[in-house]
Amino acid sequence: MFSPQTFFMRSFAVLTVVFYSVACGGSGAGSSANAVVLKTPVLSFNDTGLSVTDGVTSNGRWGVESGGIDWEFSLDQGVTWKRGSGTSFEVKGDGAKMIWVRARDDAGNTSEIVRVNCVLDTTPPAAVAIASQSKGMTNTFKLSGIEPGARWEYSLDEQRSWSTGKGSALGVLGNGLSRVWLRQVDMAGNASASQGFDLQNPSVLSHEASGDPLQPSILATGLQTYLIHGVVVRGDADYVRWDTPKGQQLVSVKLVHYMSEDAIAFYALQPSKVFDAGVNVSRMLAYGHMGPSDLARNVLANVSKSQLGEGSMTLWFQQTGLLPTRYAIEVILSPAD
Repeated sequence: MFSPQTFFMRSFAVLTVVFYSVACGGSGAGSSANAVVLKTPVLSFNDTGLSVTDGVTSNGRWGVESGGIDWEFSLDQGVTWKRGSGTSFEVKGDGAKMIWVRARDDAGNTSEIVRVNCVLDTTPPAAVAIASQSKGMTNTFKLSGIEPGARWEYSLDEQRSWSTGKGSALGVLGNGLSRVWLRQVDMAGNASASQGFDLQNPSVLSHEASGDPLQPSILATGLQTYLIHGVVVRGDADYVRWDTPKGQQLVSVKLVHYMSEDAIAFYALQPSKVFDAGVNVSRMLAYGHMGPSDLARNVLANVSKSQLGEGSMTLWFQQTGLLPTRYAIEVILSPAD
């Protein structure tokens, strides 16, 4: 909600998985030439934002490690100081903050001052505007009203978990999912209200993917995030094609939803407008088993970028067992490097 352009953290170093120690700056503040200069405190905070280096957060609590020495902090560049207690203090009120902290003993000796800047933003962004329409066999959900620096996310499990989308729209093709939720998350990590779309509603196009490898279903072009979803059993494979346009590249293909008593299905990708490779794996870009243990795994992680540029790609997804399997596969494109 607040621009961080002029309020960057001076430097960061990893302290723990989620906390960051802020390098100090400033000068000593002893009361005389013979005064004792105390050890400088170490500050840490939980950066909830999308970047751990921009100093934008929704959490105003700062941790202080002072080695057991008393400490104090100032929010007005040292004009006034407030004695701290314990191992943390909280900054309140959205906006840019200039925080000074130093150690101080009863004799008036002080440490160097730790100076940090940050932007505190605790206000959730507005819900995104979403326009839904069908393009060919693909349902498209175009998002607008995304804040600068924010990202949009989707959920397939009633908002228990979220995945990040790319571009400005989500393309959905299939007949296996029941609902998709959409929201935006701002630079500080605040999430907007989410919006759900019933994919089984008669107003939403439901499409069973083609079972003919020589006539695959085709995703609409012009988007960067796609969801292919369906229900497969033995003898009912799904074949879906997408075309990566010039100037774009295929970034990832991931299983993001899997519901079945049978934990093993099969997938293969052929760089072609059709899937005519049969079982000749030398003509496949990637192939293998796919199940719950593969959720969120990018099957293209070890594929050369030179093979992921402009061109057609056809997916084969199949369950060889008799138990039905509901699945969703995420396909992400991005501008070529």
